[in-house]
Amino acid sequence: MTWRHPRGYDPMVATSARWLAETGVTIAWDQRSLQDFETFPVEELAREYDLIVIDHPHVGQITKEGCLAPLDVAGRMAERGEMAAHSVGQSYPSYFYAGHQWAFPIDAAAQVQVYRPDLLPEPVSTWAEAAALAQAGRVILPMRAPHSLMSFFTLAANLGTPCSHDGPELIGMAAGVRVIETLRQVSTHIDKEQFEMDPIAASELMASTERFALMPLGYGYLSYALAGFRPRRLKFADIPAAGTRGPVGSAIGGTGIAVSAFSANRDAAIDYAYWVASAEIQKTLYAEAGGQVGHGLAWEDDVVNAPVDGFYRDTRATLEGGWLRPRHDGYMDFQDAAAQRLNQGLLASEDAGRIVTELNALFKESF
Repeated sequence: MTWRHPRGYDPMVATSARWLAETGVTIAWDQRSLQDFETFPVEELAREYDLIVIDHPHVGQITKEGCLAPLDVAGRMAERGEMAAHSVGQSYPSYFYAGHQWAFPIDAAAQVQVYRPDLLPEPVSTWAEAAALAQAGRVILPMRAPHSLMSFFTLAANLGTPCSHDGPELIGMAAGVRVIETLRQVSTHIDKEQFEMDPIAASELMASTERFALMPLGYGYLSYALAGFRPRRLKFADIPAAGTRGPVGSAIGGTGIAVSAFSANRDAAIDYAYWVASAEIQKTLYAEAGGQVGHGLAWEDDVVNAPVDGFYRDTRATLEGGWLRPRHDGYMDFQDAAAQRLNQGLLASEDAGRIVTELNALFKESF
């Protein structure tokens, strides 16, 4: 099971076709929506599928449930060491939890900056510049849960006050208020409809209309950097800095390939997981099929960067300075509830302190 987008589905189909030719093993992929990918219980998928593409914040929950097979099997330490040595930021360790590696990164991502080079000749470097463009009506910011919370996380870390991973509170009151006030510098100037948009919907609108020149924070989709993918080509860059340390603190995303603990084909599934996450496949077949690669050597490769207008090189600093979300059992429910509460407060122009208080209460309850 993977997620419904050319970036998430096409490379899995292409690599599975090659795997069939080389091994005789058939892998058939189903798709689920991005919303399901971010929220649907992994245990239910693990009872139906051998291979599952997952998001790293699920690892606390899946560890408790015992629904995935650890991939740190005997005799393959060298392969894992190579992946770890070429991790894009924290992509590889994001799937390590409670002493085991539960997935391998096949897709590395974080919130990055997206802009239209025909409307905005250069990317912005500061949040203040993004706010000025927002006031002029030129900014789109995807705020559908959980993406509003991801922007909160990114700004908190970029401002030098990253959110907590283990409580008791998510963020201190003064720091949290500052983050909300910073987010409001843009969010108060966007259309209400953007509170129902994810990065895919926002990218589609950017690439098909002439209104929006900038998405200051949003998970990058390299498909939109391809010539001819949509009417207008998008360009990607490091996030604009709200703080003084450059493009650091972006909430990392991406996907990992995992194997069900209930699979009757566990060994064959693990073999495919190692193969599809390897540098050789990531740099060639996976990238050629439209995948957003997860291996660091692929991110550095000239051939991989060329068709996507330098997507990887132009956002690498953001990925390397990314912030890892909490991963404890209970986090996933918090993520959805907190994003919904944040949006409610932003749309109603509530007092920032009240919003922070309730986010902190939700975070404490998640444990």
